Amino acid sequence: MVIDGDGTVLAWADGARQLLGHRAEDVVGRPAARLLASRQEGTDAGSCLLPPAHDLTWTEQTGEHEPRPRAVVDVRHRDGRILRLQLEVSALTGADGERYRLLAATDMPDSDARQTAGEPAVRALLDRSPFSVAVWDTRLRCVWLNQASKRTVGLPPGGRPGLLMREALRGFDLAAVEPVMRGVLASGEPVTGHEARWVSPGGGLRSGREVVFSSTLIRLARADGTPLGLCTISTDITQRWTRERMALMSRAARRVGTTLDVMTTAQELTDLAVPALADYATVDLAESVPLGGEPLERMQPGDSGIPVFRRAGLASIHKGAPESAFARGEPVFVPPESPFLHVLHHRESHMEPVMDTGCGSWLAGDPRRARIIRETGMHSVMMVPLMARGTILGIAVFVRTENVAPYSRDDLILAEELAVHAALSLDNARRYTRERAAALALQRTLLPGALSGGNTVELGWRYLPSDRHEGVGGDWLDAIHLPGGRIALVVGDVIGHGINAAATMGRLRTAVLTLAALGLPPAELLVHLDEVATQLTGEASRSGDPALPIVGATCIYAVYDPATRVCTFARAGHPPPLLVSPDGQVTTPDTPAGTLIGVGLGSFESMDVELPEGSLIVLFTDGLIETRNTDIDAGLDRLVTALRRAPSELDDLCSQVIREMATTSKPEDDIALLVARTRVAGPSPHADRPE
Repeated sequence: MVIDGDGTVLAWADGARQLLGHRAEDVVGRPAARLLASRQEGTDAGSCLLPPAHDLTWTEQTGEHEPRPRAVVDVRHRDGRILRLQLEVSALTGADGERYRLLAATDMPDSDARQTAGEPAVRALLDRSPFSVAVWDTRLRCVWLNQASKRTVGLPPGGRPGLLMREALRGFDLAAVEPVMRGVLASGEPVTGHEARWVSPGGGLRSGREVVFSSTLIRLARADGTPLGLCTISTDITQRWTRERMALMSRAARRVGTTLDVMTTAQELTDLAVPALADYATVDLAESVPLGGEPLERMQPGDSGIPVFRRAGLASIHKGAPESAFARGEPVFVPPESPFLHVLHHRESHMEPVMDTGCGSWLAGDPRRARIIRETGMHSVMMVPLMARGTILGIAVFVRTENVAPYSRDDLILAEELAVHAALSLDNARRYTRERAAALALQRTLLPGALSGGNTVELGWRYLPSDRHEGVGGDWLDAIHLPGGRIALVVGDVIGHGINAAATMGRLRTAVLTLAALGLPPAELLVHLDEVATQLTGEASRSGDPALPIVGATCIYAVYDPATRVCTFARAGHPPPLLVSPDGQVTTPDTPAGTLIGVGLGSFESMDVELPEGSLIVLFTDGLIETRNTDIDAGLDRLVTALRRAPSELDDLCSQVIREMATTSKPEDDIALLVARTRVAGPSPHADRPE
């Protein structure tokens, strides 16, 4: 309880009610001496609860004060029982300058009263406790420390605590501790579980012996609410804290960077941080980092500042993330003097344990963001650069709103460790995205923009790039008009993926176009194509450049003559063609398989097939019929079934085949499909069919 200089009870804690049974309304405002029994040991009742002034002298000059243990006293319980208590009295100075006394009491059995009279039970309880207990006045000057607290701050067991917080809390991050203490004093709301990191004197915030404490802060106040001081009770949770941080980093290793997608990786980081480290978190990526398959267009300045970021990750404990002024994918505008740009340019973290939202802060140039901060209660922030391999990719921002504890240096270290892991994953995703975009661009320039069958055949085709690996393969298809009204149909597949596979595909496609112009038969053309690929393989081997892969490809080359209705096939390790008769029968001509292009064996044979008018020639790559879960034969059977139900329009036919054969939304390999409906020379029902 707290009493004033006249002995009147000003505050009555719940612990006192539990001990003595008296409710606060029955005691507060009345003389404390009324609680005492008629007989006391060695002293009168009044002097026990109202010790002489010289016993509680406050020595401002020395800045020291030590509470005095008092004698054992008998106090009457509400039910009439007499309890024997031991008291310890500490002096408090109120906000009005008046002196008060904080009385700490503990019950003790009568049999032990005389034995422990020289060592009050409260001192035995607090001084020998592993908990660090401290009492502070309204100016946050230390009134009392138990032995555990003294050991923490380096005072000798018999030493007296200093008056100033910086002396009593040596080694603590005051920027993280003081705002919480003042907040409890101002609001009266207790805080539990506040974590603070202590570093032994002589060691920096990143070195020396470290201890992490979890503290409960309780305000001591008069009955009218006037604060008298503060009590803090702390316990060492270093081992638990270390386990939790290690668990968080372990989760980061499993949950951040699961895909090679920039947006997904950024969102995984924010989802991990909330609520473990923040109430609200964002990842804003620099303009140089593409968010999708294409590089970003340069963003233009706006009314709110410079758009050097795009929001890629966003998470909040509140539904709808009211803290965010920008949605995912949108440009993020920041004022020229904002800490965002400081982090970006200087590549160092920025932390505000207590956010500065005053008129002179950087938020003065960003009224929209300032309004959101006030409305959502943001009070502590960390901004951490995302850097990998010497490149800054963006900034991760961590904010607290509901969690009253401000960020500490310890939190910043953890945030930086998470940022390092996330940045490496983001950089991998960025490199993948850029290479995939380059490969797609190269592939688009190398593949034909459109195919035409002229009066020889009617054509339909599809090309689906894979989303696996680098997302770009070496599949290609072509329709080449030859002398005499003939047409060559080509489908090929370079082994491998990525920009090298796309470049090799371009070389082989060019070679086929050149060889086709010579009018070579299909088998002979493949022999010369194999020679070209073998030469490329030799160049790659001699250069020793690992970026130049050994060339290998499959290919099928077919020439259809509308005058004779004969189609000549030759293939090099490629899936066989399928033929669909006008009445819907699907057959597989027994064309010799041949060897891979680039092996150098040059073993190929041609096969002639006479086709009725209106027959379908179906050429494709193995990505259409083969997956990790099915073999080629099973896939070929499914394709035959799909072709039996094919619609008459070739464009619809291609769409239906792709829909039925691509069992997943993301193909495991590139898919190339080329379908030709034969026509005959001269008058025909199909001759005037528009292209």
